[in-house]
Amino acid sequence: LDLSNCSLHDVSPELAEATTAIVLDLTENPLTTLPSGSFVGFTHLQLLAVPLALECPGGSDAWQEVTVDGSSWLCQGQRNPCNVSAELAWPCPENSMCASDGPGLIQCLCDSPFHGYKCLREGTFPVLLFGGILGTASISLSLLLWGTQRRKAKTP
Repeated sequence: LDLSNCSLHDVSPELAEATTAIVLDLTENPLTTLPSGSFVGFTHLQLLAVPLALECPGGSDAWQEVTVDGSSWLCQGQRNPCNVSAELAWPCPENSMCASDGPGLIQCLCDSPFHGYKCLREGTFPVLLFGGILGTASISLSLLLWGTQRRKAKTP
């Protein structure tokens, strides 16, 4: 994706639709900052070129090689932040696993059959129980209102 020399002053939210990009060139743009969430989901990105005024997203630890090429930084070979030594591993909760979510970003995905906040709930959502209670309450309230409001209805 070549966005070089496009007079970009900031990274557009529409960039989030290009998460499958492998190469991204943002050079020769008057960019001053890259918002922290600009590259969420860019797990396939292998080459990123940014102006010298910026730095590679995630820092130099998020890339295998960071070099200067003329007036830009070349960030090459995105590293998986989950594949580090045990002392530096990301603290995902129990019943979950670490997964890369872009340069220097991680997400914790729940192992099956766990779900919910911090992957503490096991099994599936009780759809029948929830639907039964909601349906019974709705029908009961409807009948109550129909019965109490019926006397106020005008007959022709």
